[in-house]
Amino acid sequence: MTIEEVAALAGEIRAEVARAVVGQDATVETILVALLSGGHVLLEGPPGTAKTLIAHSFARASGLAFGRIQFTPDLMPGDIIGANLFNFQTSSFTLTRGPIFTDLLLADEINRTPPKTQAALLEAMQERTVTIDGDSLPLGPRFTVVATQNPIEQQGVYPLPEAQLDRFLFKQIVDYPSEAEERRIIATHGARDGAMEPETWGVEPRADAARIGAAVEAVAGVRLAEEVVAYVAALIRATRDHADLQSGASPRAGAMLAGAARARAAMDGRDFVIPDDVKALAPALLRHRLILAPAAEIEGRAIEDVVADIIATIEAPR
Repeated sequence: MTIEEVAALAGEIRAEVARAVVGQDATVETILVALLSGGHVLLEGPPGTAKTLIAHSFARASGLAFGRIQFTPDLMPGDIIGANLFNFQTSSFTLTRGPIFTDLLLADEINRTPPKTQAALLEAMQERTVTIDGDSLPLGPRFTVVATQNPIEQQGVYPLPEAQLDRFLFKQIVDYPSEAEERRIIATHGARDGAMEPETWGVEPRADAARIGAAVEAVAGVRLAEEVVAYVAALIRATRDHADLQSGASPRAGAMLAGAARARAAMDGRDFVIPDDVKALAPALLRHRLILAPAAEIEGRAIEDVVADIIATIEAPR
């Protein structure tokens, strides 16, 4: 697949998702970049902002198998990955695969389940493999997690541990729509009763796992100049020395940022990365990996403010 074909494919998927989802273009773009760079996405926002519909419509438009897990306080790890169940008729154990065996997995309200159950996703997200009773079972190469969570200020939630957060390529903030978009939502969706599937809104598959795989291979060939590599490294290293940060980003974050920048460049029809790709993706990639220093918290600083300061301070290559 050529870079031009990757850009065309991205445009087709955007257009199909837009049949069901009004607005939220930045969120769709973020999931696209993650899919083409092999990453996972955490969506945070209040209920009713179309997080679930976006994930389902995206899977439909991409031609990927879709699975959903509703995370609850009593959910167990076996409910996610599956288990070997004893069959009394055959006197043997039979493997029952959990809902994690899919292409695009919606982990809905992931912060409503305890850390023990959240940890069931760690191996799957990092290695695309799950272990059941000592046997390693591979997931598909396109396995992608789109998790949703309510803001941590709400009651009955379990904040995700750092190890879990680091597995997500992006943390995307899903905000309320603009006034014009909200009017469109009311006019369009207000005429239907109940929850509608993407098919109801005319969302059709524009790709399949094989075509997405070809696009991923094309993205891997996008050129990353030495000056851009140095720029990414400088941004990541600056997070470790900033006075307002208690903990900075790891080398893994730099590698992920480079891969995501390649995907964004290809989606824009370019076979080379520019600094603007890095700048555009840095906030969503860094916001869940950085920890504010206590003094900065007292002053009311936000992670996004610190990231903006770092981007403004580090000179980009020309």
